[in-house]
Amino acid sequence: MTGPRVVVVGGGIAGLACAFDLITHDPTLDVTLLEADSRTGGKILTTQFAGLAVDEAADAFLARVPWARELCAELDLDTELTSPAINRAYIYSYGALRQIPTDNVLGVPVDLDALAASGIVSAPAVARVRQDLERTSDSVTDLLVESGGDESIGALIRRRLGDEINDRVVDPLIGGIYAGSTDQLSLESTAPIFANAAVLDGSLIRALDRSRAAPSSANPTPVFYAHPRGIGHITEELQRRLGSRVQLSSTVHALDRDGSGYRVHTARSVLPADAVVVATPTYDTARLLATIAPSAAKLCSDIDYASVVLITFAVAKDTFERPLDASGFLVPKCENRFITACSWTSSKWAHLASDHRAILRVSTGHIDNERPLLLDDAALISSALHDLHEMMGTFGEPEEIRISRWPRSFPQYRPGHRARVRAIEDALADHAPRVVVAGAAYGGIGIPATIHQARESAERVRSALSA
Repeated sequence: MTGPRVVVVGGGIAGLACAFDLITHDPTLDVTLLEADSRTGGKILTTQFAGLAVDEAADAFLARVPWARELCAELDLDTELTSPAINRAYIYSYGALRQIPTDNVLGVPVDLDALAASGIVSAPAVARVRQDLERTSDSVTDLLVESGGDESIGALIRRRLGDEINDRVVDPLIGGIYAGSTDQLSLESTAPIFANAAVLDGSLIRALDRSRAAPSSANPTPVFYAHPRGIGHITEELQRRLGSRVQLSSTVHALDRDGSGYRVHTARSVLPADAVVVATPTYDTARLLATIAPSAAKLCSDIDYASVVLITFAVAKDTFERPLDASGFLVPKCENRFITACSWTSSKWAHLASDHRAILRVSTGHIDNERPLLLDDAALISSALHDLHEMMGTFGEPEEIRISRWPRSFPQYRPGHRARVRAIEDALADHAPRVVVAGAAYGGIGIPATIHQARESAERVRSALSA
């Protein structure tokens, strides 16, 4: 005899992790996962390129938080994980590739001599940052941060360290992660370490330096992990474990009440459910919640998304003018270039290395630039190659090219995001009990954070069903 019926809408990493958590902790639950596409994985996709499994989107996950690594262990994949072969990276600034100082916290340098030597920012900008070290705990009062209010990352960094350090160092790194802008990203939700540091010491740099964890051994934990068969292998294994519970090509058209439960409508059937997990992008979630929880739907619809395009090139290795001696480089928006980053993927990952061929993954597009999504293949390729040749020097004609378009793929965490998410959850609890949301739009866009939030959603479902 089966237990309560739970329908999970959406087969990205959030929906898959949530469904897996539900059946792992309570095998009696009757769980069905509905995915509109012909595959699971959502924004995670690995395909063959140049004879290798190369990701079309995220190619790694953060190692310093445990949630993705723990899920890999449950899937018996943890022993196969690999870390980057090289940790050095560059920023293209003032017409040259310049090495990012390794002593930094989310882009904020804590070794100012190394920052000055890098040439990433100007001498006046370094002098402006040095002023931060002269401040005492009594000389700066960050009333907004101390009061628990939220603001943008850029507002804090510009105020404490100056415009140039924000535009040329912090924004390329943090803004690049979100395909956003530090002037529009929530300090509380995307960089709480900055908010905490801002009230610990008059000097932001001094507080951040103290906050860094000291290496625990001669072999510290890597910053990132990947899987040799691609991140898509993780979602494929999740789907395999879920088995026939997964229904592909099953778009959910509506969600409505049925007494104390719910009805989930697809083109082929109507599924009864005692609980529902909506693990779709918020623009789809808003549509599904419109009837049963209109206030939650409105809050979901207010979350913006950025679009990006990823262009992957395979190039003969012996044709490069410069060595590919780093994981790649970032490009500040103030450089007014077409591309925002380039990963030297075959240098970064040993399992993609070759004596004969290099793989470059080029990113373009962000919240304030949707133009790349509108360009045809030829324009994308020529624009990307133009920037690459100017930044990296000459190299041969690409032997293989792949274009991956990701419209509305990066949720934007505006100031007040955490309060917005709480309001969504409260509205659902009041108007649609046993309906919960999951996904990258709520508690973190990285793979580990999305898994963590999805598993919290699974726990809320179990608690609601047992109440």
